[in-house]
Amino acid sequence: MKAVIVAAGLGTRQKSRGDSKPLIPVLKISLIERVILTAKKSGITKFCIVIGYNGDKIKNYLGNGNKLGAEIEYVQNDEWEKANGISVFKAKSCVKDSFILLMADHIFDSRILDNLLETDVAKDECILCVDKNIPTYLDIEDATKVFSENNRITNIGKELKKYNMIDTGIFLCNPIIFDALEESIKKGDDSISGGIRVLAQRNKMKSLTIGNYVWIDVDTEKDLQNAEKLLLKDLK
Repeated sequence: MKAVIVAAGLGTRQKSRGDSKPLIPVLKISLIERVILTAKKSGITKFCIVIGYNGDKIKNYLGNGNKLGAEIEYVQNDEWEKANGISVFKAKSCVKDSFILLMADHIFDSRILDNLLETDVAKDECILCVDKNIPTYLDIEDATKVFSENNRITNIGKELKKYNMIDTGIFLCNPIIFDALEESIKKGDDSISGGIRVLAQRNKMKSLTIGNYVWIDVDTEKDLQNAEKLLLKDLK
Protein backbone atom coordinates (compact mmCIF):
# COMPACT_ATOMS: atom_id res chain seq x y z
CA MET A 1 0.00 0.00 0.00
CA LYS A 2 1.11 3.55 -0.74
CA ALA A 3 0.88 6.52 1.61
CA VAL A 4 0.00 10.04 0.51
CA ILE A 5 1.52 12.79 2.67
CA VAL A 6 0.12 16.32 2.53
CA ALA A 7 3.06 18.75 2.77
CA ALA A 8 2.00 21.72 0.67
CA GLY A 9 0.97 24.40 3.17
CA LEU A 10 2.71 27.52 4.45
CA GLY A 11 2.79 26.75 8.20
CA THR A 12 2.70 30.38 9.33
CA ARG A 13 2.70 29.56 13.06
CA GLN A 14 6.16 27.99 12.83
CA LYS A 15 7.93 30.64 10.74
CA SER A 16 10.48 31.27 13.50
CA ARG A 17 11.76 27.70 13.03
CA GLY A 18 12.28 27.99 9.28
CA ASP A 19 10.38 28.60 6.06
CA SER A 20 9.46 24.96 5.38
CA LYS A 21 7.30 23.49 8.14
CA PRO A 22 7.68 19.79 7.14
CA LEU A 23 11.45 20.15 7.54
CA ILE A 24 11.32 21.56 11.08
CA PRO A 25 13.35 19.20 13.31
CA VAL A 26 11.82 17.51 16.33
CA LEU A 27 14.67 16.03 18.39
CA LYS A 28 16.87 16.49 15.30
CA ILE A 29 14.61 14.54 12.91
CA SER A 30 12.35 16.57 10.61
CA LEU A 31 8.59 16.28 10.92
CA ILE A 32 8.13 14.72 7.50
CA GLU A 33 10.96 12.23 8.06
CA ARG A 34 9.24 11.12 11.25
CA VAL A 35 6.01 10.54 9.34
CA ILE A 36 7.83 8.44 6.73
CA LEU A 37 9.82 6.43 9.29
CA THR A 38 6.69 5.80 11.38
CA ALA A 39 4.80 4.56 8.32
CA LYS A 40 7.74 2.30 7.47
CA LYS A 41 7.35 0.59 10.85
CA SER A 42 3.94 -0.52 9.58
CA GLY A 43 5.40 -1.86 6.34
CA ILE A 44 4.72 1.10 4.05
CA THR A 45 7.66 1.99 1.81
CA LYS A 46 6.04 3.83 -1.11
CA PHE A 47 5.07 7.46 -0.67
CA CYS A 48 3.42 10.19 -2.71
CA ILE A 49 4.21 13.59 -1.20
CA VAL A 50 2.06 16.55 -2.22
CA ILE A 51 4.23 19.66 -2.16
CA GLY A 52 3.47 23.34 -2.74
CA TYR A 53 5.04 26.16 -0.76
CA ASN A 54 8.84 25.68 -0.80
CA GLY A 55 8.31 22.29 -2.38
CA ASP A 56 11.78 22.27 -3.93
CA LYS A 57 13.33 22.34 -0.46
CA ILE A 58 11.42 19.22 0.52
CA LYS A 59 12.38 17.47 -2.73
CA ASN A 60 16.03 18.38 -2.34
CA TYR A 61 16.05 17.23 1.28
CA LEU A 62 14.28 13.88 0.84
CA GLY A 63 15.27 13.11 -2.75
CA ASN A 64 13.85 9.87 -4.08
CA GLY A 65 13.67 8.38 -0.59
CA ASN A 66 16.70 6.06 -0.85
CA LYS A 67 18.34 7.41 2.28
CA LEU A 68 15.21 6.51 4.23
CA GLY A 69 14.78 3.13 2.58
CA ALA A 70 11.67 4.34 0.80
CA GLU A 71 10.36 5.23 -2.66
CA ILE A 72 9.10 8.79 -2.99
CA GLU A 73 7.26 10.49 -5.83
CA TYR A 74 6.06 14.08 -5.73
CA VAL A 75 2.91 15.85 -6.82
CA GLN A 76 2.93 19.63 -7.16
CA ASN A 77 0.01 21.67 -5.80
CA ASP A 78 0.23 25.20 -7.15
CA GLU A 79 -2.96 26.05 -5.26
CA TRP A 80 -1.29 25.47 -1.89
CA GLU A 81 -2.83 28.65 -0.44
CA LYS A 82 -6.23 26.96 -0.54
CA ALA A 83 -7.44 24.33 1.95
CA ASN A 84 -5.83 20.89 2.21
CA GLY A 85 -8.55 19.09 0.28
CA ILE A 86 -6.98 20.45 -2.89
CA SER A 87 -3.70 18.72 -2.03
CA VAL A 88 -5.43 15.39 -1.55
CA PHE A 89 -7.33 15.80 -4.81
CA LYS A 90 -4.04 16.50 -6.64
CA ALA A 91 -2.77 13.09 -5.47
CA LYS A 92 -5.38 11.36 -7.64
CA SER A 93 -2.78 10.85 -10.37
CA CYS A 94 -0.42 8.80 -8.19
CA VAL A 95 -2.78 6.34 -6.46
CA LYS A 96 -5.01 3.77 -8.09
CA ASP A 97 -6.11 1.63 -5.16
CA SER A 98 -6.51 1.92 -1.38
CA PHE A 99 -3.99 4.25 0.25
CA ILE A 100 -3.03 5.72 3.60
CA LEU A 101 -3.45 9.49 3.94
CA LEU A 102 -1.18 11.33 6.40
CA MET A 103 -0.29 14.91 7.32
CA ALA A 104 3.35 16.05 7.21
CA ASP A 105 3.06 17.79 10.59
CA HIS A 106 1.48 14.99 12.66
CA ILE A 107 3.52 12.73 14.93
CA PHE A 108 1.86 9.46 15.93
CA ASP A 109 2.42 5.98 17.32
CA SER A 110 2.94 3.43 14.54
CA ARG A 111 0.53 1.05 16.28
CA ILE A 112 -2.32 3.37 15.26
CA LEU A 113 -1.38 2.65 11.65
CA ASP A 114 -1.00 -1.08 12.35
CA ASN A 115 -4.58 -1.25 13.62
CA LEU A 116 -5.87 0.83 10.72
CA LEU A 117 -4.26 -1.46 8.15
CA GLU A 118 -5.95 -4.45 9.77
CA THR A 119 -9.42 -2.87 9.61
CA ASP A 120 -11.88 -4.01 6.95
CA VAL A 121 -13.22 -1.34 4.62
CA ALA A 122 -15.37 -1.60 1.51
CA LYS A 123 -14.09 -0.19 -1.78
CA ASP A 124 -16.61 2.65 -1.61
CA GLU A 125 -15.70 3.65 1.96
CA CYS A 126 -12.92 5.44 3.84
CA ILE A 127 -11.79 5.34 7.49
CA LEU A 128 -10.60 8.12 9.77
CA CYS A 129 -8.69 7.38 12.98
CA VAL A 130 -10.28 9.33 15.84
CA ASP A 131 -9.42 9.98 19.49
CA LYS A 132 -12.14 9.68 22.13
CA ASN A 133 -9.73 10.59 24.93
CA ILE A 134 -9.01 14.24 24.16
CA PRO A 135 -5.33 14.87 25.07
CA THR A 136 -4.67 17.58 27.65
CA TYR A 137 -2.06 19.18 25.36
CA LEU A 138 -4.52 19.54 22.47
CA ASP A 139 -5.73 23.01 21.43
CA ILE A 140 -9.40 22.05 21.32
CA GLU A 141 -10.46 25.28 19.61
CA ASP A 142 -8.19 24.55 16.66
CA ALA A 143 -8.88 20.80 16.55
CA THR A 144 -11.15 19.19 13.96
CA LYS A 145 -14.10 17.69 15.82
CA VAL A 146 -15.95 14.54 14.82
CA PHE A 147 -19.33 13.11 15.71
CA SER A 148 -19.50 9.36 15.19
CA GLU A 149 -22.04 6.69 16.12
CA ASN A 150 -21.54 2.95 15.72
CA ASN A 151 -18.19 3.57 13.99
CA ARG A 152 -19.87 5.76 11.36
CA ILE A 153 -19.02 9.45 11.06
CA THR A 154 -22.06 11.68 10.69
CA ASN A 155 -20.39 15.09 10.93
CA ILE A 156 -16.94 16.68 11.05
CA GLY A 157 -15.55 20.20 11.32
CA LYS A 158 -13.64 22.64 13.53
CA GLU A 159 -16.80 24.52 14.47
CA LEU A 160 -18.89 21.52 15.57
CA LYS A 161 -20.79 22.13 18.82
CA LYS A 162 -21.84 18.50 19.19
CA TYR A 163 -18.91 16.10 18.94
CA ASN A 164 -17.55 13.04 20.72
CA MET A 165 -14.16 12.51 19.06
CA ILE A 166 -11.18 14.35 17.53
CA ASP A 167 -9.75 13.92 14.03
CA THR A 168 -6.14 12.61 14.18
CA GLY A 169 -5.38 13.21 10.49
CA ILE A 170 -4.70 9.52 9.82
CA PHE A 171 -6.89 7.95 7.11
CA LEU A 172 -7.29 4.82 5.06
CA CYS A 173 -8.84 5.95 1.80
CA ASN A 174 -10.19 4.42 -1.37
CA PRO A 175 -10.32 6.37 -4.65
CA ILE A 176 -13.94 7.26 -3.80
CA ILE A 177 -12.42 10.09 -1.73
CA PHE A 178 -11.55 11.95 -4.94
CA ASP A 179 -15.17 11.93 -6.12
CA ALA A 180 -16.28 13.20 -2.70
CA LEU A 181 -13.63 15.96 -2.72
CA GLU A 182 -14.58 17.00 -6.24
CA GLU A 183 -18.22 17.32 -5.17
CA SER A 184 -17.24 19.31 -2.07
CA ILE A 185 -14.89 21.61 -3.99
CA LYS A 186 -17.63 22.38 -6.52
CA LYS A 187 -19.81 23.43 -3.58
CA GLY A 188 -17.09 25.82 -2.39
CA ASP A 189 -15.54 23.72 0.38
CA ASP A 190 -11.98 22.71 -0.53
CA SER A 191 -11.06 21.15 2.83
CA ILE A 192 -10.50 17.46 3.54
CA SER A 193 -13.37 17.72 6.03
CA GLY A 194 -15.63 18.82 3.18
CA GLY A 195 -14.95 15.58 1.32
CA ILE A 196 -15.46 13.58 4.52
CA ARG A 197 -18.85 15.24 5.04
CA VAL A 198 -19.90 14.18 1.54
CA LEU A 199 -18.97 10.57 2.34
CA ALA A 200 -20.68 10.83 5.73
CA GLN A 201 -23.91 11.90 4.05
CA ARG A 202 -23.68 8.72 1.94
CA ASN A 203 -23.00 6.65 5.11
CA LYS A 204 -19.61 5.72 3.66
CA MET A 205 -17.27 7.24 6.25
CA LYS A 206 -16.10 4.96 9.05
CA SER A 207 -14.26 5.88 12.25
CA LEU A 208 -11.62 3.89 14.12
CA THR A 209 -10.77 4.84 17.70
CA ILE A 210 -7.06 4.84 18.52
CA GLY A 211 -7.30 3.87 22.19
CA ASN A 212 -4.46 5.09 24.39
CA TYR A 213 -1.86 5.53 21.64
CA VAL A 214 -0.41 9.04 21.38
CA TRP A 215 -0.47 11.49 18.49
CA ILE A 216 0.02 15.23 18.14
CA ASP A 217 -0.57 17.86 15.47
CA VAL A 218 2.48 20.13 15.51
CA ASP A 219 1.18 23.60 14.64
CA THR A 220 2.67 25.95 17.22
CA GLU A 221 5.85 26.33 19.26
CA LYS A 222 3.98 24.89 22.25
CA ASP A 223 2.95 21.86 20.15
CA LEU A 224 6.60 21.35 19.21
CA GLN A 225 7.66 21.35 22.86
CA ASN A 226 4.87 18.91 23.73
CA ALA A 227 5.88 16.64 20.83
CA GLU A 228 9.45 16.48 22.12
CA LYS A 229 8.19 15.62 25.62
CA LEU A 230 5.98 12.84 24.23
CA LEU A 231 8.85 11.37 22.21
CA LEU A 232 11.25 11.47 25.17
CA LYS A 233 8.64 9.86 27.41
CA ASP A 234 8.19 7.10 24.81
CA LEU A 235 11.96 6.50 24.71
CA LYS A 236 12.01 6.11 28.53
